[in-house]
Amino acid sequence: MKPLFKESIAKRIEASGIVAVVVIDRVEHAVPLARTLLATGVDVMELTLRTPTALPALATIVREVPEMLVGAGTVTDVDQVSEAVEAGAAFGVAPGTNRKVLAAAREAGLSFAPGVLTPSDIEQAMEEGCRLLKFFPAEIAGGLEYIRMVTGPYAHLGLRLIPLGGLNATNMLKYLGDPLVLALGGSWLAPRELIQAEDWPQITQRVLQATQAIQQQRSSSNPRRPRSY
Repeated sequence: MKPLFKESIAKRIEASGIVAVVVIDRVEHAVPLARTLLATGVDVMELTLRTPTALPALATIVREVPEMLVGAGTVTDVDQVSEAVEAGAAFGVAPGTNRKVLAAAREAGLSFAPGVLTPSDIEQAMEEGCRLLKFFPAEIAGGLEYIRMVTGPYAHLGLRLIPLGGLNATNMLKYLGDPLVLALGGSWLAPRELIQAEDWPQITQRVLQATQAIQQQRSSSNPRRPRSY
């Protein structure tokens, strides 16, 4: 079965090293947030579909900040797939693995990363042609040690992961240093309360801390990573 995630998009996410996962409550926050992230080295965003303004905010970023690669997160039903495509999303992400949603994404031509946590989740996703998977919730499930153990039987099949949940500036690099990890889900970079407060300086500081750490890690080592998506 043809992979569900476009290689060109996966490569761009890998190059960034981190995806800013955000909740936006007001459309007018979309562009300032996207520009703040771009200015500090993050050019991939996942707007979670948890608010009525998420899709309009996504469409606004696509239109006004074309340098940003923006996707839709928390895609949990078939209708959201078509809505995300209409808004201009480059990719979709889900907390779980829903076969109907994956079929809709394939039909719509939307790159999609389902969420997994168990071997059964992984096998179900792989049956649908998914090799790039969101691993959620990473830290509370047992962290990198658990991820390595649960993906061990499948690692030779070209899996790549985007861990999310409990990651932060303290533990991020140990995840990113693992060959299984394509990039990190960075929900701590621009938390909802900072966006609501329009605290762009604090968001800038958080993002710079992350991007500078990634750059330093990459300059000191060049791990050989599998290239399947």
